[in-house]
Amino acid sequence: MSIADQAPTTTAADALVRVATSNPLLQPWNTPYGLPPFAQVRPEHFEPAFHASMAEHLTEVDAIGDSTKPPTFDNTVAALDRSGRWLDRVAGLFYGLTSSATSPALQAVQTLVAPQLAEHTSTVHMHQGVFARIDSLHERRAALGLTPEQVRVLERFHLDFVRAGARLGCSQQHRYARIMSRLAELTTRFGQNVLADESAFRLVLRNADDELGLPEFVRASARQAALDAGVTDGPVITLSRSLIVPFLTFSQRRDLREKAWRAWVGRGEHDGPNDNREVAREILQLRNEQARLHGHASYADYALSDTMAQRQSAVKALLDQVWEPAKARAAEEREALQAMALSDGDHAPIEAWDWRYYAEKVRQVRYELDEASVKPYFPLERMVEAAFDCAQQLFGLSFILQPHVAAYHPDVKVYEVRGADDQMVGVFLHDNFARAGKRSGAWMSALRDQSRSGAQAVLPIIVNNNNFAKGAPGEATLLSFDDATTLFHEFGHGLHGLLSDVTYERVAGTQVLRDFVELPSQIFEHWLEEPEVLKRHARHHLTDEPIPDALIARLHAARLFNQGYETLRYTASALVDMAAHALTDAQVPDINTFERAELERLGAPADVGMNHRLVHFQHLFAGSGYAAGYYVYLWAEVLDADGFDAFTEAGGAFDPAVAARLRKFIYSTGNSLEPGAAFKAFRGREPTVGPMLRKRGLVGQGA
Repeated sequence: MSIADQAPTTTAADALVRVATSNPLLQPWNTPYGLPPFAQVRPEHFEPAFHASMAEHLTEVDAIGDSTKPPTFDNTVAALDRSGRWLDRVAGLFYGLTSSATSPALQAVQTLVAPQLAEHTSTVHMHQGVFARIDSLHERRAALGLTPEQVRVLERFHLDFVRAGARLGCSQQHRYARIMSRLAELTTRFGQNVLADESAFRLVLRNADDELGLPEFVRASARQAALDAGVTDGPVITLSRSLIVPFLTFSQRRDLREKAWRAWVGRGEHDGPNDNREVAREILQLRNEQARLHGHASYADYALSDTMAQRQSAVKALLDQVWEPAKARAAEEREALQAMALSDGDHAPIEAWDWRYYAEKVRQVRYELDEASVKPYFPLERMVEAAFDCAQQLFGLSFILQPHVAAYHPDVKVYEVRGADDQMVGVFLHDNFARAGKRSGAWMSALRDQSRSGAQAVLPIIVNNNNFAKGAPGEATLLSFDDATTLFHEFGHGLHGLLSDVTYERVAGTQVLRDFVELPSQIFEHWLEEPEVLKRHARHHLTDEPIPDALIARLHAARLFNQGYETLRYTASALVDMAAHALTDAQVPDINTFERAELERLGAPADVGMNHRLVHFQHLFAGSGYAAGYYVYLWAEVLDADGFDAFTEAGGAFDPAVAARLRKFIYSTGNSLEPGAAFKAFRGREPTVGPMLRKRGLVGQGA
């Protein structure tokens, strides 16, 4: 039921109904699968839709909190779980568009409504009537005869309210709400600043000399990027990872590599309106105050209290296990790179913009492997088919393209997802290409979460975003092996949303603890490396010949190559993140000064660098999801490496019994089970760190 369908109860409701009659966001979404009415929606529709849906949500929350009936799970917790559905739908669409297809008009609305949404969230979670009912139920939860999922839902809602300030005093609540509103403004600005810097940079290759060393697939992608940008002076290198990384890997022009590298690492660090230095500093300062209001010494302590890790010491212990071995491995790699440079007549020390270039040369010599020979076997369409095929073999899923169903951009493909019993499971939207107005990186989001606590079951609508450099018209889009791994990673997140099988939306899909959420994505990456998957799907885009066995063997042999470099870059970012959020002083230092000092303290090599500098670290500062949490990829890698060993031990990557446990306890359970218990139910025991260390080549294969 939409807002326009409901009987008005107040004067405000009358006004909202009048607004709803002309706003497609507030009408019933009579579209295929209940998708948003993409073609009808305009930026100006969102602000009134947010106001109307927030008002509706508050009416629902007031009705729960003001009830004179004794609190029960159904009239309080389940009712709260069902509340705000239209606000969720509007927000899901809005933030999907601002990430994937934004515009100045949408960004203006985002700047306006972000603090309003934060204030709304604070109002809901500080509603004393609702919290009193939840708190009462929480105290008596063991005696209420609830199912295990209901107990988990009650506990999660109770914690949501507590962590949002429900137990603070009145003046503290007022200050807390102001902090959250200001943080919403700042995180919105941070993400918009990074996007502005990424969109502004264009390295035009004006002549053949500028293209020296570039394989045809890089030149083709650069020509397409120029076409997309309306540049006529020559092919263009942008800051899209799928374009700049190959450029840094192959370009013989050291001066251009340095120029591109400096632009890449300098995003968010320019004087002017897009400068993120003070934005990030203020975010850290406000998060510090937020944590202190909760009685924690630092934001890291506050954030980690609701994770599997629980404490900074647990995170540090994990990161320390890889830091020094990765430094030692990177030192060995540097020697090989320097020797290669000397053989080319280059006597200069290896710099950060040289590493990928000489690493590729070493890889070609050691393994007879180069990206230009690999990419023809990894066309995008084949890799999508591979991901779908693995999902079918593991979980019985079918992805049926719906070419006549339009999404928010022509690049986006819509699929109906069905199970082995031919019943609908959900809807999947695949958005794979980089373009103007789309933020960098790769991510999964949900336009609608799965649940079945209302009048009818709700099926999920899941979106996967990648940023691959599109091939020229009529030509295949070719992926590197790393790109294909990213596709499988995000598809693993997508399966986590699609296979959700819970009653209550609060614990559906990816709404798990942060250091568990990467397990479903990272474990799915393993299937890409399976020879039977590669032989079936990695086929030459021109000849349709399957990838040769010898090339598969070389890919596997090279898997540990350059792992010191990659591990150091990731771990440096995770350690700097944790250090920044572990600050206990009220005042936060200049973030660049802090970053340099922390890297120096760690002994981080300058020629290796880090995955994300603080000035453009969107995981941390374009939202709070990964703040004091970038470590989670390594934490989940412990789980995924050990977890995939269950298939190895069973004798096959598609063993049906192990796949059934994987679906039941990892992909379908959402947050209805405590994550440690979920992993143990899948694996039969606690995880061990050895498989992760072996996977990264940081210990011997027999260790």
